[in-house]
Amino acid sequence: MRIRNAAIAVLTSMTLTLAACGGGGDDKAAGGDSQSITGDITFQTWALTPKFTDYLNQVIAGFQAKYPGTKVQLLDQPGDGYSDKVLSQAASNTLPDVINLPPDFALPLAKQGLLKDVSKGAGVDLAATYVPGGIDAYKFTSAADPNAVYGYPWYLNTDLDYWNTKQFTDCGLDATKPPATTDELFAQAATMHAKCPADFLMSRKPDVSDFVRAGIPIFSADGKQFAFNTDQAVALVDKYRDAYQKGFMPSSVLNSDYLGNSKLFTQGKVAWTTGGATGLADFQKDNPSLQGTVAVTNALDTPPLYVQGVSVSAKSKHEATATAFAEWVTNADNQNKFGHLVNIFPSTTASSSDPYFAKDDGTDLAKARVLAFNELKTAKTLIPYEVNSDMQTVLDQQMALALKGSATSKQALDDAVTKLNQMLARQK
Repeated sequence: MRIRNAAIAVLTSMTLTLAACGGGGDDKAAGGDSQSITGDITFQTWALTPKFTDYLNQVIAGFQAKYPGTKVQLLDQPGDGYSDKVLSQAASNTLPDVINLPPDFALPLAKQGLLKDVSKGAGVDLAATYVPGGIDAYKFTSAADPNAVYGYPWYLNTDLDYWNTKQFTDCGLDATKPPATTDELFAQAATMHAKCPADFLMSRKPDVSDFVRAGIPIFSADGKQFAFNTDQAVALVDKYRDAYQKGFMPSSVLNSDYLGNSKLFTQGKVAWTTGGATGLADFQKDNPSLQGTVAVTNALDTPPLYVQGVSVSAKSKHEATATAFAEWVTNADNQNKFGHLVNIFPSTTASSSDPYFAKDDGTDLAKARVLAFNELKTAKTLIPYEVNSDMQTVLDQQMALALKGSATSKQALDDAVTKLNQMLARQK
């Protein structure tokens, strides 16, 4: 499964000049026009076979039965090198009619006009069908039309917060009332440090997601440049700097070999981490002593959203059929069935009627699953897809300088914005 983690890179080959995709044709979209839904199309997935071949074939068979005269050919690409494969297909006019694309892979194709804007002429009401964050994930600030939607959200994931209740109790905190906001996190980190100087509640530097959670604009009003070096951002970085210098975080968070808060949490060295709905089982598998000492809650402030979706080639010979099939793949029934097979969540609002996602049966796994599913209603993409992994590394380096005191927060943010804008200019 390829749910995009917040740290996964945007395609590095954005500067490749892409030719028009598909084989031409002037079919219209599936919603309300005179073009019939018929003809042969291709549907490309990413590393879903052979494990999910039966499921995919059932989805295809259902569509072909509903629309006689259609035929869908399933293509599946290996996990490694998928981004390069998609770029190569686009450049050689062989982009499939319907393509499994996470938003970061869709971005460069959308900028070149190679993907259909599914907000126009679609057969479904996007806002009424999918969770808002899933739709917004396929809107790109740097695209020609920032309001266009270049894909249907398919399967989703998010993060929950996990807390070591033993450390809470031992260090003067109420394990039944862990932080629900970033401000509460800072406050409780101070309490823990005062009682247990060798234990830590916080163990990460700020990144773009923290700015987004705080409502700090990442881009200029026209969407063409980074502009997050604001007074509000300076104040936020100052809080992290003060917390680090007061010892609220392990000193290793600034090291290049930093293990990450998940690893430290598993080792019992920090009291907070984030993870998916199955995180508890993973932590306990790696460290059985955590059994019975971990509480799970919703993510702080705004929960993150990780998205997979399907896009439609703007030059498909059978655009009406391709659009209808993309909507078929992502309808509630088909998404719910997929969500029962693997640890992902459907993107449709109607999926809330499925008790598997909406009902807590009393088990730890079900509680986490229901918490995560309900988060999807408000979850958002917290790192814009224009921010690639190299850019995140530059910002991370600047945040390290600020926390260490080698640069002021203002200087670190100014330098980060300057360098990121230089990197952004080279992509155009």
